[in-house]
Amino acid sequence: MEFNYDVIVIGAGHAGCEAAAAAARLGSKTCLITMDMNKIGQMSCNPAVGGIAKGQIVREIDALGGHMGLVTDRTAIQFRLLNRSKGPAMWSPRAQCDRGKFIWAWREVLENTPNLHIWQDTVRRLLVEDGEVRGVETVWGVTFHARCVIVTAGTFLNGLMHVGRTMLPGGRMAEPASYELTESIASHGITYGRMKTGTPVRIDGRSVHYEDMEVQDGEADFHKFSFLDTPTRQLKQLPCWTCYTNEEVHEVLRRGLPDSPLYNGQIQSIGPRYCPSIETKIVTFPDKPQHQLFLEPEGETTRELYLNGFSSSLPMDIQLEALEKIPAFRDLVVYRPGYAIEYDYFDPTQLKHTLETKKIKNLFLAGQVNGTTGYEEAAGQGIIAGINAHINCHGGEPFTLARDEAYIGVLIDDLVTKGVDEPYRMFTSRAEYRILLRMDDADMRLTERAYRLGLATRHRYDLLTSKRDAIHRILDFARSYSIKPALINPALEALGTTPLRQGCKLVDLINRPQVTIANIAEHVSAFKRELDKVTERREEILEAVEILIKYEGYIGRERMIADKLGRLESIKIKGKFDYNSLQSLSTEARQKLVKIDPETIAQASRIPGVSPSDINVLLVLCGR
Repeated sequence: MEFNYDVIVIGAGHAGCEAAAAAARLGSKTCLITMDMNKIGQMSCNPAVGGIAKGQIVREIDALGGHMGLVTDRTAIQFRLLNRSKGPAMWSPRAQCDRGKFIWAWREVLENTPNLHIWQDTVRRLLVEDGEVRGVETVWGVTFHARCVIVTAGTFLNGLMHVGRTMLPGGRMAEPASYELTESIASHGITYGRMKTGTPVRIDGRSVHYEDMEVQDGEADFHKFSFLDTPTRQLKQLPCWTCYTNEEVHEVLRRGLPDSPLYNGQIQSIGPRYCPSIETKIVTFPDKPQHQLFLEPEGETTRELYLNGFSSSLPMDIQLEALEKIPAFRDLVVYRPGYAIEYDYFDPTQLKHTLETKKIKNLFLAGQVNGTTGYEEAAGQGIIAGINAHINCHGGEPFTLARDEAYIGVLIDDLVTKGVDEPYRMFTSRAEYRILLRMDDADMRLTERAYRLGLATRHRYDLLTSKRDAIHRILDFARSYSIKPALINPALEALGTTPLRQGCKLVDLINRPQVTIANIAEHVSAFKRELDKVTERREEILEAVEILIKYEGYIGRERMIADKLGRLESIKIKGKFDYNSLQSLSTEARQKLVKIDPETIAQASRIPGVSPSDINVLLVLCGR
C-alpha cells in the first residue's frame, strides 16, 4: 500500500503535534504517523506546561498561531505565574494540566485540522534518493511518499528503560521502542548519540496524609497562556502540596546506590543536569539534610498524583521504603515506580536554523531527538520545522527567528551553533535579550510575522491590532498629560512616595516604584476616563502599558545593543571561505567553522572555540 503527501511527521508528541498542525494549516497535505493514537500529546513526565523560560516559549508558540497554549488553557487544573517578585522579564506562566484531557484536546485539534491525516503505525526506514528524502516505510509495510519528512520521535528511538538492575526496551512505560529508524537516518551520514532522562513514582492519592503537607494553591487572576480571547480556568482548580525528604529517606537511598543504574555502570549516557534524580541529589549534595518535593495532581478527577522532585531509577523496593520514611507517605500506595530511560538523539549541529538537516535535503528533526528536554522546547522546534517543511514544499523564504525575537530563536541557535553534551533545557539566562523577550509581548513580537505567513488567523491579528492601538493610546495620554502638585500630593503621600514640588507628566509618576496605574488612576479623573475606554482584555493591556513605562530605559538600551550586534547578522559568510586554508585562524576555529559552516559572522561569533581574534580575521577577509 502506498500514499502520497507533502509532509510526513513521525511521532505525535509535543513537537509532532505542532509541526503537523502548522504544515497542514499552511496548506500542505500532511500525515502524522504515531504508534498510538490514544497517546497523542502525551505528557511523558510531569503533566504541567510552562515554568521558567518555558512559559515564555509557550506564549511564543501561541503568538505564532500554534496550539500548545490553547490546549493548556483548556485543560489546566492549576495556574501560577512564577517569579512575580522579580522583574517582568522573569515572569513565567506555569499550569498543571489534566493529563487525559490534554491528550483528547490535542486530538480534537488535529482531527479537525484541514489537510491533516493521522496514521497509526511505526516508521522503520527513510526513503532517500540522491541526498533528498522521498518518504518513509513503516513496519506494516506501508510506503508514504512525501516531499518533506519531520522526525519528532522523542525518547522512542531504541529506547531502553531502567528500574534498578532491570532493563526493558520501550519508549515509555508500557509502550514499545522504535527500532531501525535511527540506523536508517545514520546510514546517510548523520551522527547520533545516547541521552538519558527519568520520571518519578506515581502515587495513589487515597494513601497520602495531606495533613502532614503544606498546601500550595493556584492563582485565579487574568493570566493564561493564549493571547486569544478564550476563557480562563475552564476546569476545576486543584491544589498541589509540598513536603521534604529527611535523613532517614537519604539513608535508605544510599543503601540502594550499588543497584542504581546511574552509579553501577548500567547507564552510560548523560542525563538532564537541571532535573536530577533523587539519587543524584543525595550524591551531589551529601550534606543537605532535606530536599523539597511537590505532590501534584494528574487530573481533575483521578486519584493519581505525580511526585515532582523524586525522579529515580533505583530498585522498586528502595524507592518505596525511602518514601515511607516521609510522614505524609507512611501508608503509601503507588501505581508504578519511577524509572530512567535511555534513547537516541542526533547531533543538532547537523541542522540549519530551519531545522532541516544539512546532509539530507527536506529531512527535518525537531524535539527531543535534537538533544533537548521538555515539552515546551520540543513544541517550539516543532512549529518551526512544520512551517519550513511547508515552505520547502511550496516555496518561500526560510522562516527563522533571531535571538532578539524569541526564546525559540535562542533555543534553535544554541542547538545548531553550540550543539549539546547534555539534555538542553531553556533558561532565561540563556537569552542575552531577555528584557525584549518578555511573556507579555510575545504577540507584539511574532503574531504579525505569523499572520503574513498565513499561520495566525485574521481574528488573532485583529486582537493584536486592537491591543496595540489601546496601548499606544494610553501611553500617549500618560506622556502628554500634566499633573499639578496640589491635586496629586495627598495621594502621593498616602502611597508613601515624595510629593511633587512642581508639575510633571503623568508618565513620570507611574515610573515611581510605589505608583501603579491602578492606584494612581483613581486620583486622576481624566486618566481614569481614558482607561475606561478599554473594555476588553483590560488587565492584560494595562499590565503591558505599565511594563513599557517602568522599564522603558532598560528596554531601549537592550534594543540598541541588539540592533548594534544585529549588524553582524547581516554579514553572510556561508560558502565564502575554505576555512581549512585560512592559516590565520586558530586550529580549533578552523575545525569548528568547518563543522558548523555558519550562515553569518554573528553565528560564527557564538561558536565555542571561535575567539574574537578569529572573528576579526573573518571581518577583514570580508572587507569590513
